[in-house]
Amino acid sequence: MSRFPLDVLIDTFYLLPVKTLLRFRALSKSFCSLIDGPDFIKHHLEHSLSTKSRLILILKGLHLYTVDLDSLDKAIPFSEYPESIWGGTEVFGSCNGLLALSNSDQDFLLFNPSTRKLFKLPVEIIELPNDSCIRGFVFSGFGYDHVNDDYKVVRMVRFKQDEDDNIGWFSEYEVKVFSLKTNSWSRIKKLPNYLRFMFQFYFHLMHRRGYGVYACGVLHWVLPRRPELGVGNLIVAFDLVDEEFRVLPQPDYVKVDVWVMKEYGVKESWSKLFSIERSRSISSFRFLKPLAYSKGCGDGDGRDKILLDVNGEKLVWYDWKRKRLKTVRIKGAPDSFGTFLCVESLIPLIDEKKQQRQEKKRNHNRKKRDDFLSKGFKLVL
Repeated sequence: MSRFPLDVLIDTFYLLPVKTLLRFRALSKSFCSLIDGPDFIKHHLEHSLSTKSRLILILKGLHLYTVDLDSLDKAIPFSEYPESIWGGTEVFGSCNGLLALSNSDQDFLLFNPSTRKLFKLPVEIIELPNDSCIRGFVFSGFGYDHVNDDYKVVRMVRFKQDEDDNIGWFSEYEVKVFSLKTNSWSRIKKLPNYLRFMFQFYFHLMHRRGYGVYACGVLHWVLPRRPELGVGNLIVAFDLVDEEFRVLPQPDYVKVDVWVMKEYGVKESWSKLFSIERSRSISSFRFLKPLAYSKGCGDGDGRDKILLDVNGEKLVWYDWKRKRLKTVRIKGAPDSFGTFLCVESLIPLIDEKKQQRQEKKRNHNRKKRDDFLSKGFKLVL
């Protein structure tokens, strides 16, 4: 490192992909210390986010696949799965290079696909409010608390009276939050009444609508319209810093529209980008998810486009000025899938130095115990 100015070396390293940096860790202790440092990890991520580089698309079919967002040419299945990830594993969130996964309502994991590091959350049981209730639909979400530099998982459990209770207007909810920083769960006790109207049977059982969307340090779920109850166009929001609920207004849409909120929380700032009409290639819009905005690139014709997930069955580039759709054909992609954007990052899931100290202390205590047992002891009267 002495041959190059340190600042030049660091700026160069910011440009490198995670896979290359992981190899460079083995070159010297100095490189390893630099790349593992929290400041470098933070700035490397900030560079990727600001330049919108090193972005990958995660497809969840029967297995997990990665697709390079720049080329969108080939779906590569995850190789060498950790034991805790299998075909039934669901992805319910993505933030700063970390994926939130679930095997069941009580089996959650965090996974960095770039470093292949996995963290299994401690099991947190679901507490029934009374003996007459059973567990119903479970909402979940994952995001970053920027004030406390903490990653959090939110689990909301709806209870119901019996298996046929798909309305649940008078059912209770349990909301718990996991903090990666403290490695612990906590219960949210102050719950608003509108949570009772969040679940709608067909709305949430289709296309993973129970997974919160992370933006601006807040998780969001669409509250289904219930005109018979006076419930209009609202979004349920959970602030990961304050750990409190609030509602956001939706725009007054009629067709299949794509809107942008220019000032967070202000209804008047909603601005409609475009409406999408049915076409020969897409007969219905059961589910529509904007994934990425391509300015003057996309399929190479120099026009601005939006990449859309349509019905969890196909990806399309939509040119909203010419109102044209072009299907993206990805070799090796599953027939149906969920989609999540992910950025390459070095974000660790545990404090490895702290873990090493704890392991060293455990080994020391274990050795003292073994020495004591091997030597025996004498009873003095």
